[in-house]
Amino acid sequence: MNDTVVTPDIPNAPYVTRGGVKYFDLTAEPVEREILPGVILRTWCYNGLLPGPTIVVEPGDYVCIRVANRLPEPTSVHWHGLFIPNAMDGVPDAEPSPRIDPGKSFEYRFKIVNPPGTYMYHSHWSARQEMRGMGGGFIVLDTNPYRDRVQRDYFMMLQEFRLPGMPPESVAPGIYPADPESESFNFFTINGRCFPHTSPLQVRQGDAVRLRFANFMMNAHPMHLHGHPFAVSGADGHPIAHANRVWKNTIPVASGETWDVEFHANNPGSWALHCHMPHHTSNNKAPGLGGMFTKIVYV
Repeated sequence: MNDTVVTPDIPNAPYVTRGGVKYFDLTAEPVEREILPGVILRTWCYNGLLPGPTIVVEPGDYVCIRVANRLPEPTSVHWHGLFIPNAMDGVPDAEPSPRIDPGKSFEYRFKIVNPPGTYMYHSHWSARQEMRGMGGGFIVLDTNPYRDRVQRDYFMMLQEFRLPGMPPESVAPGIYPADPESESFNFFTINGRCFPHTSPLQVRQGDAVRLRFANFMMNAHPMHLHGHPFAVSGADGHPIAHANRVWKNTIPVASGETWDVEFHANNPGSWALHCHMPHHTSNNKAPGLGGMFTKIVYV
Protein backbone atom coordinates (compact mmCIF):
# COMPACT_ATOMS: atom_id res chain seq x y z
CA MET A 1 0.00 0.00 0.00
CA ASN A 2 1.14 3.54 -0.73
CA ASP A 3 0.31 5.66 2.31
CA THR A 4 1.67 8.96 0.96
CA VAL A 5 -0.29 11.27 -1.31
CA VAL A 6 2.00 13.81 -2.98
CA THR A 7 0.76 17.24 -4.04
CA PRO A 8 3.50 18.54 -6.34
CA ASP A 9 4.69 22.01 -5.23
CA ILE A 10 2.42 21.97 -2.14
CA PRO A 11 3.13 20.24 1.21
CA ASN A 12 0.73 18.04 3.10
CA ALA A 13 -0.67 19.77 6.19
CA PRO A 14 1.21 18.90 9.39
CA TYR A 15 -0.74 17.76 12.42
CA VAL A 16 -0.26 16.64 16.01
CA THR A 17 -2.21 13.87 17.72
CA ARG A 18 -3.48 14.40 21.25
CA GLY A 19 -6.04 12.29 23.03
CA GLY A 20 -6.89 10.37 19.88
CA VAL A 21 -7.60 13.57 17.88
CA LYS A 22 -5.58 14.86 14.91
CA TYR A 23 -5.11 18.63 15.19
CA PHE A 24 -4.52 20.73 12.07
CA ASP A 25 -4.09 24.51 11.68
CA LEU A 26 -5.20 26.63 8.72
CA THR A 27 -4.65 30.38 8.55
CA ALA A 28 -6.68 32.34 6.00
CA GLU A 29 -4.37 35.16 4.92
CA PRO A 30 -2.95 37.16 2.01
CA VAL A 31 -0.61 35.05 -0.12
CA GLU A 32 1.91 35.75 -2.85
CA ARG A 33 2.52 32.86 -5.25
CA GLU A 34 5.12 32.73 -8.02
CA ILE A 35 3.06 31.08 -10.74
CA LEU A 36 5.87 31.56 -13.30
CA PRO A 37 9.44 32.77 -12.77
CA GLY A 38 9.13 36.46 -11.92
CA VAL A 39 5.31 36.47 -12.18
CA ILE A 40 3.84 36.86 -8.69
CA LEU A 41 0.12 36.38 -8.05
CA ARG A 42 -1.12 38.33 -5.02
CA THR A 43 -4.24 36.70 -3.62
CA TRP A 44 -5.76 35.05 -0.53
CA CYS A 45 -5.44 31.44 0.58
CA TYR A 46 -4.15 29.37 3.52
CA ASN A 47 -0.82 29.03 5.35
CA GLY A 48 1.05 31.12 2.81
CA LEU A 49 0.31 28.61 0.04
CA LEU A 50 -1.81 28.47 -3.14
CA PRO A 51 -3.65 26.15 -3.07
CA GLY A 52 -3.68 25.50 0.67
CA PRO A 53 -1.92 22.51 2.22
CA THR A 54 -3.34 19.08 1.46
CA ILE A 55 -5.02 17.53 4.49
CA VAL A 56 -4.50 13.75 4.62
CA VAL A 57 -6.51 11.61 7.06
CA GLU A 58 -7.71 8.04 7.50
CA PRO A 59 -11.20 6.55 7.93
CA GLY A 60 -12.34 6.77 11.53
CA ASP A 61 -10.03 9.65 12.45
CA TYR A 62 -11.29 12.35 14.78
CA VAL A 63 -10.01 15.70 13.52
CA CYS A 64 -9.90 19.25 14.83
CA ILE A 65 -9.03 21.88 12.21
CA ARG A 66 -8.44 25.30 13.71
CA VAL A 67 -9.02 28.07 11.17
CA ALA A 68 -7.61 31.50 12.01
CA ASN A 69 -8.74 34.53 10.00
CA ARG A 70 -6.10 37.11 9.06
CA LEU A 71 -8.19 38.57 6.25
CA PRO A 72 -9.90 41.99 6.30
CA GLU A 73 -13.36 40.36 6.11
CA PRO A 74 -15.17 37.34 7.58
CA THR A 75 -14.57 33.88 6.20
CA SER A 76 -15.54 30.23 6.65
CA VAL A 77 -14.39 26.83 5.39
CA HIS A 78 -16.58 24.21 3.75
CA TRP A 79 -15.44 20.57 3.81
CA HIS A 80 -16.60 19.67 0.34
CA GLY A 81 -18.20 16.22 0.09
CA LEU A 82 -17.57 15.23 3.70
CA PHE A 83 -20.34 13.74 5.86
CA ILE A 84 -20.14 15.99 8.92
CA PRO A 85 -22.46 17.69 11.46
CA ASN A 86 -24.45 20.62 10.09
CA ALA A 87 -22.75 23.11 12.42
CA MET A 88 -19.34 22.14 10.96
CA ASP A 89 -20.24 22.53 7.27
CA GLY A 90 -19.03 26.12 6.95
CA VAL A 91 -21.82 28.04 5.18
CA PRO A 92 -22.87 30.70 7.73
CA ASP A 93 -25.56 32.41 5.62
CA ALA A 94 -27.47 29.16 5.05
CA GLU A 95 -26.56 26.82 7.91
CA PRO A 96 -26.01 26.93 11.69
CA SER A 97 -22.24 27.15 11.21
CA PRO A 98 -20.39 30.24 12.47
CA ARG A 99 -18.65 32.87 10.42
CA ILE A 100 -15.07 33.60 11.39
CA ASP A 101 -14.57 37.33 11.80
CA PRO A 102 -11.22 39.06 11.17
CA GLY A 103 -8.79 38.32 13.98
CA LYS A 104 -10.87 35.39 15.22
CA SER A 105 -10.60 31.63 14.87
CA PHE A 106 -12.88 28.61 14.94
CA GLU A 107 -12.27 24.91 15.46
CA TYR A 108 -14.03 22.55 13.05
CA ARG A 109 -14.39 19.16 14.75
CA PHE A 110 -15.70 15.98 13.14
CA LYS A 111 -15.09 12.28 12.63
CA ILE A 112 -14.04 10.93 9.24
CA VAL A 113 -16.89 8.65 8.17
CA ASN A 114 -16.47 9.02 4.39
CA PRO A 115 -15.08 6.22 2.24
CA PRO A 116 -11.46 6.56 1.15
CA GLY A 117 -11.17 9.02 -1.70
CA THR A 118 -10.45 12.55 -2.90
CA TYR A 119 -12.28 15.51 -1.38
CA MET A 120 -11.44 19.19 -0.91
CA TYR A 121 -12.00 22.21 1.27
CA HIS A 122 -12.68 25.81 0.25
CA SER A 123 -14.03 29.10 1.51
CA HIS A 124 -17.83 29.35 1.48
CA TRP A 125 -18.16 32.90 2.73
CA SER A 126 -18.29 34.56 -0.71
CA ALA A 127 -17.73 33.83 -4.37
CA ARG A 128 -14.92 36.38 -4.33
CA GLN A 129 -12.98 34.32 -1.81
CA GLU A 130 -13.41 31.14 -3.84
CA MET A 131 -12.29 32.94 -7.00
CA ARG A 132 -9.19 34.18 -5.20
CA GLY A 133 -8.27 30.49 -4.94
CA MET A 134 -9.07 29.80 -1.27
CA GLY A 135 -9.10 26.01 -1.11
CA GLY A 136 -7.06 22.84 -0.93
CA GLY A 137 -7.14 19.07 -1.09
CA PHE A 138 -8.62 16.75 1.54
CA ILE A 139 -7.66 13.09 1.11
CA VAL A 140 -9.09 10.10 2.97
CA LEU A 141 -6.55 7.32 2.56
CA ASP A 142 -7.43 3.71 1.88
CA THR A 143 -5.51 1.85 4.60
CA ASN A 144 -6.37 -1.63 3.29
CA PRO A 145 -3.20 -2.98 1.63
CA TYR A 146 -5.22 -5.52 -0.40
CA ARG A 147 -7.28 -2.80 -2.08
CA ASP A 148 -4.79 0.01 -2.51
CA ARG A 149 -1.68 -1.12 -4.34
CA VAL A 150 -0.56 2.03 -6.12
CA GLN A 151 3.08 3.07 -5.94
CA ARG A 152 2.61 6.71 -6.97
CA ASP A 153 -0.30 8.86 -5.78
CA TYR A 154 -0.55 12.47 -6.96
CA PHE A 155 -3.11 15.19 -6.11
CA MET A 156 -3.71 18.15 -8.45
CA MET A 157 -5.85 21.21 -7.76
CA LEU A 158 -6.98 22.90 -10.97
CA GLN A 159 -7.46 26.68 -10.82
CA GLU A 160 -7.74 29.75 -13.05
CA PHE A 161 -7.05 33.43 -12.42
CA ARG A 162 -7.28 36.83 -14.04
CA LEU A 163 -4.11 38.87 -13.60
CA PRO A 164 -5.05 42.41 -14.69
CA GLY A 165 -2.51 44.73 -16.25
CA MET A 166 -0.49 42.08 -18.08
CA PRO A 167 0.29 43.20 -21.65
CA PRO A 168 -1.72 41.11 -24.15
CA GLU A 169 -0.16 37.92 -25.51
CA SER A 170 2.95 38.27 -23.38
CA VAL A 171 4.30 37.28 -19.96
CA ALA A 172 5.78 40.23 -18.07
CA PRO A 173 7.44 39.81 -14.66
CA GLY A 174 5.76 41.67 -11.83
CA ILE A 175 3.35 41.41 -8.92
CA TYR A 176 -0.28 41.16 -10.00
CA PRO A 177 -3.38 41.09 -7.77
CA ALA A 178 -5.93 38.42 -8.65
CA ASP A 179 -9.20 39.83 -9.99
CA PRO A 180 -11.86 37.77 -8.17
CA GLU A 181 -14.75 39.28 -10.16
CA SER A 182 -13.53 38.48 -13.66
CA GLU A 183 -14.83 35.55 -15.68
CA SER A 184 -12.14 36.10 -18.32
CA PHE A 185 -9.04 34.24 -17.17
CA ASN A 186 -5.53 34.50 -18.55
CA PHE A 187 -3.57 32.10 -16.31
CA PHE A 188 -4.43 28.47 -15.55
CA THR A 189 -2.61 26.55 -12.84
CA ILE A 190 -1.94 23.08 -11.47
CA ASN A 191 -1.19 23.34 -7.75
CA GLY A 192 -0.63 27.07 -8.10
CA ARG A 193 1.86 26.98 -10.98
CA CYS A 194 1.75 27.35 -14.77
CA PHE A 195 3.82 25.31 -17.22
CA PRO A 196 6.79 25.24 -17.60
CA HIS A 197 6.98 26.08 -13.86
CA THR A 198 4.94 23.02 -12.88
CA SER A 199 6.85 20.09 -11.36
CA PRO A 200 6.85 16.85 -13.40
CA LEU A 201 5.17 13.78 -11.93
CA GLN A 202 7.84 11.10 -11.59
CA VAL A 203 7.06 7.41 -12.13
CA ARG A 204 9.07 4.23 -12.61
CA GLN A 205 8.55 1.49 -15.16
CA GLY A 206 5.90 -0.88 -13.80
CA ASP A 207 4.37 1.51 -11.25
CA ALA A 208 0.65 1.63 -10.64
CA VAL A 209 -0.11 5.36 -10.61
CA ARG A 210 -3.10 7.28 -9.26
CA LEU A 211 -3.90 10.83 -10.35
CA ARG A 212 -6.39 12.79 -8.22
CA PHE A 213 -7.98 15.90 -9.78
CA ALA A 214 -10.05 18.53 -7.94
CA ASN A 215 -11.74 21.77 -9.01
CA PHE A 216 -13.83 24.22 -6.95
CA MET A 217 -13.49 27.26 -9.22
CA MET A 218 -15.30 28.38 -12.39
CA ASN A 219 -14.32 26.46 -15.54
CA ALA A 220 -14.43 22.77 -16.39
CA HIS A 221 -11.09 21.25 -17.36
CA PRO A 222 -10.93 18.11 -19.55
CA MET A 223 -7.65 16.56 -18.35
CA HIS A 224 -5.87 14.51 -21.00
CA LEU A 225 -2.97 12.07 -20.55
CA HIS A 226 -0.70 11.16 -23.46
CA GLY A 227 0.66 7.68 -24.04
CA HIS A 228 -1.43 5.83 -21.44
CA PRO A 229 -5.09 4.88 -21.09
CA PHE A 230 -6.41 5.24 -17.56
CA ALA A 231 -9.21 3.66 -15.55
CA VAL A 232 -11.62 5.96 -13.72
CA SER A 233 -11.37 4.69 -10.14
CA GLY A 234 -13.12 7.34 -8.04
CA ALA A 235 -15.79 10.02 -8.38
CA ASP A 236 -16.36 12.80 -5.82
CA GLY A 237 -14.63 10.72 -3.17
CA HIS A 238 -16.50 7.48 -3.85
CA PRO A 239 -14.49 4.47 -5.05
CA ILE A 240 -15.61 2.81 -8.27
CA ALA A 241 -15.54 -0.99 -8.25
CA HIS A 242 -13.10 -2.57 -10.70
CA ALA A 243 -15.93 -4.19 -12.65
CA ASN A 244 -17.55 -0.78 -13.21
CA ARG A 245 -14.49 1.25 -14.22
CA VAL A 246 -14.31 2.75 -17.69
CA TRP A 247 -11.11 3.34 -19.62
CA LYS A 248 -10.41 6.80 -21.00
CA ASN A 249 -7.58 9.16 -21.88
CA THR A 250 -9.47 12.39 -21.08
CA ILE A 251 -11.75 13.19 -18.15
CA PRO A 252 -13.69 16.46 -17.68
CA VAL A 253 -13.28 17.91 -14.19
CA ALA A 254 -16.17 20.31 -13.67
CA SER A 255 -16.52 22.86 -10.89
CA GLY A 256 -17.25 21.06 -7.62
CA GLU A 257 -15.91 17.69 -8.84
CA THR A 258 -13.06 15.41 -7.90
CA TRP A 259 -11.98 12.45 -10.00
CA ASP A 260 -9.44 9.68 -9.42
CA VAL A 261 -7.86 7.84 -12.34
CA GLU A 262 -5.26 5.06 -12.40
CA PHE A 263 -2.84 3.87 -15.05
CA HIS A 264 0.00 1.40 -15.47
CA ALA A 265 3.39 3.00 -16.16
CA ASN A 266 4.38 0.76 -19.04
CA ASN A 267 5.37 3.20 -21.79
CA PRO A 268 8.66 4.93 -20.87
CA GLY A 269 9.30 8.51 -21.83
CA SER A 270 8.26 12.04 -21.00
CA TRP A 271 4.49 12.36 -21.52
CA ALA A 272 2.17 15.36 -21.52
CA LEU A 273 -0.70 15.74 -19.02
CA HIS A 274 -2.85 18.81 -19.62
CA CYS A 275 -6.23 20.46 -19.87
CA HIS A 276 -7.56 20.03 -23.40
CA MET A 277 -9.11 23.51 -23.61
CA PRO A 278 -6.60 25.16 -25.96
CA HIS A 279 -6.44 28.57 -24.26
CA HIS A 280 -5.92 26.83 -20.92
CA THR A 281 -2.51 25.59 -22.09
CA SER A 282 -1.10 29.04 -22.73
CA ASN A 283 0.13 31.81 -20.45
CA ASN A 284 -1.86 34.95 -21.23
CA LYS A 285 -2.21 33.59 -24.81
CA ALA A 286 1.52 34.13 -25.36
CA PRO A 287 3.25 31.83 -27.89
CA GLY A 288 4.30 28.41 -26.70
CA LEU A 289 2.97 25.93 -24.17
CA GLY A 290 1.90 27.08 -20.73
CA GLY A 291 -0.95 27.05 -18.28
CA MET A 292 -2.59 23.89 -17.01
CA PHE A 293 0.06 21.55 -18.31
CA THR A 294 2.59 19.22 -16.72
CA LYS A 295 4.51 16.04 -17.58
CA ILE A 296 4.67 12.39 -16.53
CA VAL A 297 8.38 11.56 -16.48
CA TYR A 298 9.88 8.09 -16.12
CA VAL A 299 12.95 8.01 -13.86
